[in-house]
Amino acid sequence: MLAIFFKTLPFFLLIGLGYWAGRTRFFSEEATAYLTKFVFYFALSAMLFRFSANLSLADVWDGRLVAAYLWGTAFVYGIATIVGFLRGLDVPTTAIEAQCAAIGNTGFLGVPMLTLLLGAEAIGPVLLALAVDLIVFSSLIVILITGARDGQISLRMIRSIALGLVRNPMIVAISLGFICAGFALPIPEPINDFLGILGGAATPGALFAIGASLAFKSAERIEVAGWLSFCKLVLHPALVGIAALYIFDVDPFKAGVIIAVSALPVAGNVFILAQHYGVAPARVSTAILFSTALSIVTVSLVIAGVTGG
Repeated sequence: MLAIFFKTLPFFLLIGLGYWAGRTRFFSEEATAYLTKFVFYFALSAMLFRFSANLSLADVWDGRLVAAYLWGTAFVYGIATIVGFLRGLDVPTTAIEAQCAAIGNTGFLGVPMLTLLLGAEAIGPVLLALAVDLIVFSSLIVILITGARDGQISLRMIRSIALGLVRNPMIVAISLGFICAGFALPIPEPINDFLGILGGAATPGALFAIGASLAFKSAERIEVAGWLSFCKLVLHPALVGIAALYIFDVDPFKAGVIIAVSALPVAGNVFILAQHYGVAPARVSTAILFSTALSIVTVSLVIAGVTGG
């Protein structure tokens, strides 16, 4: 366990460094926003493209894995939804809380960290889990919030969801990479080197950006943040683990990877959605702050568990 902790510690130290830079205003909120944009649209996209371009879709696709991850994620989503309704929350606020409980920071934290810690074989399962989050649950929250406000599912809503998916650079990068792999399109060496250099900035840039953005988030409803952090860091990996190992009989290594993915803290894009729709953004920011701080220990515990220490 201690060895795993020391392996994950550098990643969280980078987050801590970013938090210090933001807290001391050495990095302004505007600078953090631009760094995040650079990572999201350029560095991380280059990394994801290189990963997927060197994998065939046939090698990556695993229906059992997708079913297990979808089942476990939907289950914790449902638990958070029921608890939200029991507390008398409206549909948009309940949907935002459920998103916090079920969607982890796979893009900015999971892709760079887990592929380094668990090896190249982890790339495929991580990409599949990321695709489920982006395609299924990012669409679901838009449907729930917009449908609750408009009273119906409209063509405008469907168009908005479709455009959001098409414009997401992570989805575009993964799709283009699989197209190149599927048609065996060679990547010229200078371009491959360029993508390698650019993608190399994704890990430190993403982790620093996570920390810096946390410094500008306010805290409220601490008890709710604690509940959502418990859902994300404990319930989510437990339910995905049950689904993967006991229901869908996923390959043990792949099961370990998606369990580790499920143990990641609340995703930063949930705050962007909450802010965009004006639904409890301060509550989401507190959940992100709490879950990220607690994940320093919990992620190490989960990775130690799935790798046998």
